[in-house]
Amino acid sequence: MPTLMIQGTTSDAGKSTVVAGLCRALARRGISVAPFKPQNMALNSAVTPEGGEIGRSTALQARAAGIDPHTDMNPVLLKPESDRGAQVILDGRVHGHMDALEYHAFKRRARETVLAAWERLSSRVEVIIAEGAGSPAEINLRRGDIANMGFAEAVDCPVLLVGDIDRGGVFAQLVGTLELLSDSERARTRGVIINRFRGDIALLEPGLDWLEDYSAKPVLGVLPHLDGLLLDAEDGVGLVGRQVGEAALRVVVPALPRISNHTDLDPLRLHPRVSLTLVGPGQAIPPADVILLPGSKSTASDLAWLRALGWEDVIRRHLRYGGKVLGICGGFQMLGEAIDDPEGLEGAPGSVPGFGLLPLRTRMVAGKQLRNVRGTLIGTHAGTPAGEGGSVSGYEIHNGVSEGPALARPLLDLDGRPDGAVSEDGQVMGTYLHGLFDEADALKALLARLGLEDGDAKRESFASHRERELDRLADAIEAHLDMERVLALVGRG
Repeated sequence: MPTLMIQGTTSDAGKSTVVAGLCRALARRGISVAPFKPQNMALNSAVTPEGGEIGRSTALQARAAGIDPHTDMNPVLLKPESDRGAQVILDGRVHGHMDALEYHAFKRRARETVLAAWERLSSRVEVIIAEGAGSPAEINLRRGDIANMGFAEAVDCPVLLVGDIDRGGVFAQLVGTLELLSDSERARTRGVIINRFRGDIALLEPGLDWLEDYSAKPVLGVLPHLDGLLLDAEDGVGLVGRQVGEAALRVVVPALPRISNHTDLDPLRLHPRVSLTLVGPGQAIPPADVILLPGSKSTASDLAWLRALGWEDVIRRHLRYGGKVLGICGGFQMLGEAIDDPEGLEGAPGSVPGFGLLPLRTRMVAGKQLRNVRGTLIGTHAGTPAGEGGSVSGYEIHNGVSEGPALARPLLDLDGRPDGAVSEDGQVMGTYLHGLFDEADALKALLARLGLEDGDAKRESFASHRERELDRLADAIEAHLDMERVLALVGRG
């Protein structure tokens, strides 16, 4: 089965966006294509239609290809829980928790999972665009590798190497990476791509000529920096410490050490009347109309981090002055009276007190809840205009089960069942729903509930925005990448 692998000189070199753009470009040419990421380490994940969990960037690439995401597209997902350990997900289901050395010894089993998933996916599509992880030049991780060249050599596929010129030193990135590859790995690297270029290409051409001459690898394209491109991120929070947008409604978010599914914030980043500020450690907490507590992979430890940095006092003072607080998933659990984790599913076994802003208690239980859901915003709480609702859609990924009188005042109705909670005064609210702001009607209604009287015309959903961005990305791929060579590499020349 024709497979082309995109690897990068560094993390965040642009592998995910190049794969997404290629998937959309090939799909628009009528080619049946699917993305594949053998191993991913990310805290942003998605729920597939069959109820499995994969990296969110891979789910985005599936949408770019015009197909539903599937667990075969990302057979190994690692979700960091600490600096040394992670939850290991195989074929969309939790396999266990391992530290780095344990996982290194486990790679042989993981390799079997990866190759079996690739074979199943190969039987369903014409072309696979695979994505590496990190860099293939991480020589300390070469033994047993399944994420980069280890996979490429196992399935005997060509590789294109992406370097990020926006970081600087792109020629050193590319040449250094090629020098650290083995002879067979270097031979299967069929070309390089320079990503995120700004300026006059004529100034870059002497360097491109030198690179081709020195490395004996063709430069297949120089992709431009696409201003304002906003697509579902694999991981990381690029906006920490800077404000985005005007200050009609000021939303402040603590950048938790194990923040997960922060793509929930993307519709707020796009809204022209919302300012969104992510606050990291050591940074001043600015005045806010809304404090939003995001999802967390390690809720109890992130709660301790918030307390250590003084966020609890900030939140209580914020509420005394009439501010609003919204918690999503792990952030919702923090708003309750306690978080019980007797089996140590997200850290050390035990119980920790929550902020006590909602009368509920959460217990971590084995068997992660994974589901895609649709529903409506309930519009009968204090401070909410009568009938002010809106349709919502999204997904749930959590171990916690919450109980308590707060749940008698739910925020949402999801597939006929209540979800979340709202305080009696309407200042504090929470939900397990990721994607809360994705639907246009729900976004407008929720922002009104949080204090923004938006008189503007109805906005598009984030799904519509995503489609436009994928087409813009594919247009750039078609215009600046040698697609004839790419098609030849996948047997479609």
